[in-house]
Amino acid sequence: MKILVVDDDYNICDLVRMYLEKEGFEVELAYDGKTAVEKFKTIAPSLIVLDVMLPEMDGWEVCRQIRKVSQVPVIMLSAKGETFDKVLGLELGADDYMVKPFEARELVARIRAVLRRSENMPLEEEQEVVYPNLSINLSTYELKLGGNHVDIPPKELELLYYLAKNPGRVFTREQLLDEIWGYDFFGDSRTVDVHVKRLREKIEPYEQNWSLKTVWGVGYKFEVK
Repeated sequence: MKILVVDDDYNICDLVRMYLEKEGFEVELAYDGKTAVEKFKTIAPSLIVLDVMLPEMDGWEVCRQIRKVSQVPVIMLSAKGETFDKVLGLELGADDYMVKPFEARELVARIRAVLRRSENMPLEEEQEVVYPNLSINLSTYELKLGGNHVDIPPKELELLYYLAKNPGRVFTREQLLDEIWGYDFFGDSRTVDVHVKRLREKIEPYEQNWSLKTVWGVGYKFEVK
């Protein structure tokens, strides 16, 4: 598998490349955001390790550009460890987030975990849930509200799809983390709360005989009236 490593620190790039090549991966490097987007288009990597603070174009924007056309797994790196930065990366569609400084062996383990999750995603001809004013298509990663296409980060769409295809069932935050982000995701339950909050901002004006409910002290459910 080919891994694209994007960081403006040459030492980090060389270290990560050394560890990944020992594990049998093929590695491509980019030292700025603009080059990262260009290499993504030409080499079609299996996964991208993406630093946030980059010249030319920051990692947030690189992730946005990639998510417009691809669901390739992305692990973001940042010297910032604040929850806001982690959640922002995940909202933009990153699959995992690591704070610098990090152990190269842990990064390799996370890469393998994310690749394993992406390989094990079920492939169905059509993965769609439809309710009045609401259509969620996981095959094309499209959300329609009131018949209109709405831009939405991948993890928000996956969360809404999972809840909507299991109407009436209550899920804890831990269960949703396991199902949407994977059992070996290194985040916390606040990730789910932030995604639900963002979802509600989008869907509440269109709720018709259905709604995304909080079950206090337990978690969340998609309720059909």
